[in-house]
Amino acid sequence: MNASSTPFPPLVIPRSEHSISRAAISPNALKVLYRLKDAGYQGFLVGGAVRDLLLGITPKDFDVATNALPEEVRRLFRNCRLIGRRFRLAHVHFGHEIIEVATFRAAAAPEREDAEDVESDSVNEGGVTDRAAEPDIPEFTAPNDSEHRAFDERGRILRDNIYGTIEEDVWRRDFAANGLYYNIDDFSIWDFVDGVSDVRAHRLKLIGDPETRYREDPVRMLRAVRFAAKLDFSIAPETEAPISKLAFLLDGVPPARLFDETLKLFLSGFGAKSYRLLKQYGLFEHLFPLSAAAFALPPYAYAEDMLVRGLVNTDERIAADKPVTPTFLFAVLLWSAVLRELNERQAGPAPDLALLMQACDTVLRAQQSRVAIPRRFAIPMRELLMLQPRFNRRSGVKSLSLLQHPRFRAAYDFLLLRAQAGVADPELAKWWTDIQLIPQEERVALVQARPADAVAEGEGAAAPGRRRRRRRRGGAART
Repeated sequence: MNASSTPFPPLVIPRSEHSISRAAISPNALKVLYRLKDAGYQGFLVGGAVRDLLLGITPKDFDVATNALPEEVRRLFRNCRLIGRRFRLAHVHFGHEIIEVATFRAAAAPEREDAEDVESDSVNEGGVTDRAAEPDIPEFTAPNDSEHRAFDERGRILRDNIYGTIEEDVWRRDFAANGLYYNIDDFSIWDFVDGVSDVRAHRLKLIGDPETRYREDPVRMLRAVRFAAKLDFSIAPETEAPISKLAFLLDGVPPARLFDETLKLFLSGFGAKSYRLLKQYGLFEHLFPLSAAAFALPPYAYAEDMLVRGLVNTDERIAADKPVTPTFLFAVLLWSAVLRELNERQAGPAPDLALLMQACDTVLRAQQSRVAIPRRFAIPMRELLMLQPRFNRRSGVKSLSLLQHPRFRAAYDFLLLRAQAGVADPELAKWWTDIQLIPQEERVALVQARPADAVAEGEGAAAPGRRRRRRRRGGAART
């Protein structure tokens, strides 16, 4: 299945032969489609929305493709804002809902999710950060190219608005199941790539040669995993075959982009299944190499069970419409790496918070080269992990101050997860659960009556002989 320079006629599936009803489409998306049509432009609902409607799923987003240029779309809608510098898009705002309108692009232009620039740095639904605007860099227009393409002095593409036809637009999309167009003109589906068959077969198949498409954009391997996990689709053998061999290509993807993809994989309600597929195809170790290395060592192997339990719990919270946070996710993902780093720095059972902080910072610095974790999540994550030794202290009124810490709830949930994995004392977890339910006077009496706490042995213990050798060298104690 390859793009052709000549128009390739689509299979047109009439309304009578598919299940998509306008009643299931966002009224705001319909407004956009109809206004484009009335103005003499083509208007198609595209991508994941068409796929989900065919599956009977309510789409999260409704995206539109058209032959109208972005500036023409803006003239049609007073509530329209043009975004992006490298890839120009129109966002039509209806209160909290945004309908994204993209002009048909030539086959050489990357798909929307490959774009690297958006003009804001806000957090959108699901916790995914929009990419910051690119700095003002002098542009140099290629001498033999269109006015719509511009490069910086290093040859990096700054603007790539190479517009095309719908026949060209389909070839830049990734999977056939995502390459469908719902035509508002007659309510038919235009299918250039046998995508309807893939949707009905619950199958993911790349458009074009899989190895070539993965080399063009390695993130497509993560998208294959994400869609397979989200939709319970199988991955076609020819699409699946190159993934393990090409997993190393993720090492060259910008860490900020992999942060976005990580949140989509783990904080969208199917994180546990995503993790299993990432492991299956050898992708996880390229996202979180320190954690993957720690999981392979017996003292820290339990942390993988912790991660799976944490992802299952997160999936359940999302299904119950409860809030989730990237802070907790990254704490679970990096805990094994932090413990390993800590045990390289100290020995003995007494906790050393300074060394724990150093271990957290070392792991976070190393992780930034793969999946960039913004400070607004990295700092609370470190605080969450730093609170874990404090749960061992249950005597004296001062121990109750932990209940007032702003990170207490997340740290407490992390303690429960450690107890479920069998590395924290279940009685300790129960004590902190019960004390939250009793009046303050009873809490004070309870902690005052307790004898002084003994220091608990930490997780991922180094061998006794190793600890003794470190003590002789003046090594610090291990928590």
